[in-house]
Amino acid sequence: MKLAAVAFYGVALGFLAVGLRELLTGYEENHCNMTYMFEYPEYRRVALPRRVARLYPAYGLYLYGEGVYAQVTQALKLTGAPVLFLPGNAGSYKQARSLGSIALRKAENMEGGVHFNVFTIDFNEELVALYGGSLLRQTHFLHASIKAILKLYKHLKSPPQSVVLVGHSMGGVVARALFTLPRFNTNLVRLIITQASPHLAPVLALDPYLLEFYSAVSKKWVNQANKLRNVTVLSVGGGYRDFQVRSGLVSLPCPPGDANKLSLVATAVPRTWVSTDHLSIVWCKELVLATVRAFFDLIDPGTRQFTENQKKKEAVMNHHFIRHPVRMLSEIPDPAVPILDFTEAWSEVNTLRLSYSTPTEGQVKYFLFALSSRRKAYSHFYCRSNNLELTSWVYGCVRKSGPSCVHTVDLSTGTELLPPYKVLILNLSDLSSLTHLVVSASNLNGQKFTVECEWQGQVSQTVSVSVPHVLSFGLTSSDVTVGSSGLLHIIELEHFNQVYQAFRINVASQCKENKDRLPNVYRMKVAWFREDSLTTVSVPSVTEISGMLHTSSPDNTSTVLLQLHTAPNCQYKVSVRTSLPRVLGQILRFCGPMVPVYTAVTLLLGCGGQLSSVLKSGRAENMGRVMGKGLQPHKVILSVYILHILLSCGWFQQVWSLLCLPPMDTISSSYPDLTFNEGTVQAEEWPHLLSPLLYIFGAAVAYWGSTLLRFIIGLMSFVLAVLHRPCVSRDCGTLRMRTRLLIIVCLTMVGGTSCGALSIFGSFAFHLYRVLRLQMTERSLSYMLNLAPQENKKSENGSVSSKPMSMSKECNSAPLLSECALLEVRDDLQLHLCLSALFTLPVMLSTPSFIHWFRNIRYSTQLDPDPFWPYSVPLTIIYILLINCNTLNLSNSKLLRVTSCLPLPVAITMVTFSPQHLYRITNCLLAVLIPLALCCPL
Repeated sequence: MKLAAVAFYGVALGFLAVGLRELLTGYEENHCNMTYMFEYPEYRRVALPRRVARLYPAYGLYLYGEGVYAQVTQALKLTGAPVLFLPGNAGSYKQARSLGSIALRKAENMEGGVHFNVFTIDFNEELVALYGGSLLRQTHFLHASIKAILKLYKHLKSPPQSVVLVGHSMGGVVARALFTLPRFNTNLVRLIITQASPHLAPVLALDPYLLEFYSAVSKKWVNQANKLRNVTVLSVGGGYRDFQVRSGLVSLPCPPGDANKLSLVATAVPRTWVSTDHLSIVWCKELVLATVRAFFDLIDPGTRQFTENQKKKEAVMNHHFIRHPVRMLSEIPDPAVPILDFTEAWSEVNTLRLSYSTPTEGQVKYFLFALSSRRKAYSHFYCRSNNLELTSWVYGCVRKSGPSCVHTVDLSTGTELLPPYKVLILNLSDLSSLTHLVVSASNLNGQKFTVECEWQGQVSQTVSVSVPHVLSFGLTSSDVTVGSSGLLHIIELEHFNQVYQAFRINVASQCKENKDRLPNVYRMKVAWFREDSLTTVSVPSVTEISGMLHTSSPDNTSTVLLQLHTAPNCQYKVSVRTSLPRVLGQILRFCGPMVPVYTAVTLLLGCGGQLSSVLKSGRAENMGRVMGKGLQPHKVILSVYILHILLSCGWFQQVWSLLCLPPMDTISSSYPDLTFNEGTVQAEEWPHLLSPLLYIFGAAVAYWGSTLLRFIIGLMSFVLAVLHRPCVSRDCGTLRMRTRLLIIVCLTMVGGTSCGALSIFGSFAFHLYRVLRLQMTERSLSYMLNLAPQENKKSENGSVSSKPMSMSKECNSAPLLSECALLEVRDDLQLHLCLSALFTLPVMLSTPSFIHWFRNIRYSTQLDPDPFWPYSVPLTIIYILLINCNTLNLSNSKLLRVTSCLPLPVAITMVTFSPQHLYRITNCLLAVLIPLALCCPL
């Protein structure tokens, strides 16, 4: 049985390790270019009002500068447009140097003296993603900083009326939280850009303050969406390289249809096309350049400040982050079209495809395509050029007679940039008023480039393929082959719309002739969220694409499109196969924060099995054996499923409401338009197979974690053995009643005056000392009995008892150096090992608040607010009281029968209410630990 348990949990740990490896390392290398400062960066502190400085001594406001600019702004006489950078969880205010340096360098090349003043806030690198007690404090300081920044421009004739906010990680959430303040003027902030900010929900809900903060922010932006339409918010996610904040969480929880609220992934940003990790998104040159370009386009030439025109802001954001045509749609097109004067340079194309490479010498060249002969047979016109100059290059022409156009329309505004070239796809049904298309291939500067165009029927070039089932484990594949003709092929991946699906998509290209061709671009296009990813490869080649999603389809009917921008006269074979490692990685990416709940359930049921063993036989089982039995999905998961079914009934929902029970925590999807309700993302359930899998992962963590705990305690006992005399009594490490009361009072006072987590740590340390003493006692007794003569090991009647200790009267009167004494110590050790494993849960959950308190102790000796102070008092009492507990006391307690029945219903409650509210684990543990403490006499 033990070997089977070790094998089972070993396999489970192996699958967990595979998923973690895929989550942490299963992505492409970092393709971001680093941003560099040309001069030494300087951060000049901005003085704040005394009241603000006194209320927030740990925070600070700084102005970024370099070289001459830093010297000019030394007196804080500023004339630029204000931009304020907000660091995130454990972030430094010095992270603003990438944005500030690039903005400064670009301003040097701009005419008219347009430039930016980049400010940054020092939030003391607080862990606000794990401790929510500081989020509201940061929000108030941000409000005070914005008012202080605007006061620096009072000497100007046209001072700025608002500040642009750039927030990284939790800094973006704090930026949106500004609008929840009762006295905040919404005109002070009109544009917010967030980078890898978890807007939809917190990554880990370790305290109620974090969820209360999120709930207030979400309700404000949803309920008052109409009032906040004049605020433009852009949220950018990092992609799969960012395993700290998955990109599905960057979705803005706001009503659909608001054009000023944009959510996307960095891989879909034009001229960026890279995935970034959680930190590199701040300094990734491609993304910072897109941000700075947008800032300069947002400047009003008259005031040299950020424009207040909403349509202008919408056009700029769409131009730089959504679709990058040759010019912004808001710009007025040039009235004069140059091709009218060069009719002699026209060449009419009568073939279905054009492929033209310009010569080295400069020339004027235009190609003319007649529409009348192609409208019935084809639906689209496709054209691409590897000349990435953002100029007009495709025109619509109306010819009545003669070689020239009587009317010309610039069609280049629909151009889309891809990494190696620009692409234009025209729908012929929208060109009914035109007679011809004109493509410019002029290279007046002598630069060589290639133009490829063709007529297309997209219906015939679209192929549908059904993806393999997620449980196929990669044993089967779906294959499709596309023809050798065509520059664009579209493969519809049917039934690919859920985040737990993950595929290896192999695209193999073979060409008839070996010649230079434009690179291929494979694009995964997701219709319901801007998370497109692009892969650029040479021809011919064999390429593997990761088929994964950041968000699930809202209606389960939409599918993913794979666009293949291909080379002519080549054949492409596409193979789709399920990838088990990537499926596991996706499960951990979306549901990894729920694994601690199932780990706690396993530890709790393991302790419950230990109590049942003491109740039945008076003996404690081996810790590894009882932890192996903690995996009981048939009892826990089945009960949770029954609750889900009952909640679909109206009468049960009424009873649920009358009992004032919170909503059930469910495994949620990541669709951007989910509503945020009391800190819980309500969504449809994932397949029911997922909960047992998470349970197995949690049980594996509990089993091997308890094994590691036993190993560590064994090592620590060897170290402490030199400081203690050998002990052979089961009472080693126990405390007197007066000593326990004194410790409880002292730790309670310490927790009340400093940090509740500190008292929890202290009480856990006292209990750990008791376990160490039991470990040393067990080792000493075993060593002494091995050295003692055989007759000394026998009891007084001359034989060694083989009955259980609770049933053997001889053990009650046995000498200290006996087999019975060793069994007693071993039983107590196994009992306290199980308790120690359970006690580590509140310790780990309270660690973030302890770290926050410790790092701010020079500013305040008391943590305020303290999420674990209400728990520290009962936990301290329980930990100290259970120090003297042993199997004999438990077996004689009348409450043990009731206490041993509590772990199972509490475990069901934990799975029902704690997956997205991890702090509730402590509440559930108290429901078992308090009765257990009452079982032991004082």
